Amino acid sequence: MQRPLATRLLTSAALAALTACSGAGAAEPKDTTPPTAPTGLTATSGSATTVHVMWEAATDDRAVTGYQVLQDGRPVRDLPAATLMTDVTGLAPGTRHTFAVRARDAAGNLSPLTPAVPATTLRATAEDHEPPTTPGALHATPDGPGAAVLTWTASRDDTRVTAYDVHQSGVRVHTAPGTATTARLTGLRPGTAYSFTLRARDAAENSSPDSAPADLTTAPAPGAPPDTSPLALAATSAHGEITLTWTPPDTGAPVTHHELHIDGRFATTIAWGTAPPSGRAAYTFPAQSPPGTTLTLTLRARLPDGTWGDFSAPRTVVVR
Repeated sequence: MQRPLATRLLTSAALAALTACSGAGAAEPKDTTPPTAPTGLTATSGSATTVHVMWEAATDDRAVTGYQVLQDGRPVRDLPAATLMTDVTGLAPGTRHTFAVRARDAAGNLSPLTPAVPATTLRATAEDHEPPTTPGALHATPDGPGAAVLTWTASRDDTRVTAYDVHQSGVRVHTAPGTATTARLTGLRPGTAYSFTLRARDAAENSSPDSAPADLTTAPAPGAPPDTSPLALAATSAHGEITLTWTPPDTGAPVTHHELHIDGRFATTIAWGTAPPSGRAAYTFPAQSPPGTTLTLTLRARLPDGTWGDFSAPRTVVVR
């Protein structure tokens, strides 16, 4: 692996102020059209006191602004439009409940309720401090431009596995039942690189270590250019430094510059002063955050025409 001979550290980009002007005009017609009902509602109990509720987005003639979750016919959660799942907590062990969801728009119009789905919390068990084993062989496959299918091998537990939690960049984005070894994720963007990890959970809310990450790039939208993201990004940390390794994309010409982003913000440009590496590349830099901080890292390459390519799948690393 060849290391860069020169780098250029840049500060965060300046923010630009945006202004908007509005003129007098006819009054906008009152919005009386409610959103459609959310679809794909599921409710899964992962412990003696919690039920995980998920659904797919509703649509509206203007915009959906939020969702209301109902337990046994009573509202228990009000959530923003970007949130398509929630945990309903504080339930009694071994009790059956029903859950439904409806959407709301900016005018306050409410969609019809979804059909109610039942879930029964698990029965209380003896004190349990033993987490499940790590799920194995996590694999991600694109399923069209906006979805993906994950598969894995089951974890083991001294009692039983009750749920599997899918994480993207350290954030839980899906929960599957403890009997599952596959899950379908929706709402992804076309032509975008993603990285997922998986944790198994038992009835006492003990979680396994993260699985090895599974990367995928969703199918591009029709007419989109080919993917130009760096491949197989890996990140490790030791002694206050972070080391990245990756494979530059095949652009038809040597890739001389990469751009590093940390937590979604530009951090530095990585440049090679001589011929760039033909295989795996490596770059080590000092961490600017205290030990124990979790960082999300992405890379993109400068293309032969001078523009920047697609971002790599993200990697999280804990500063050591």
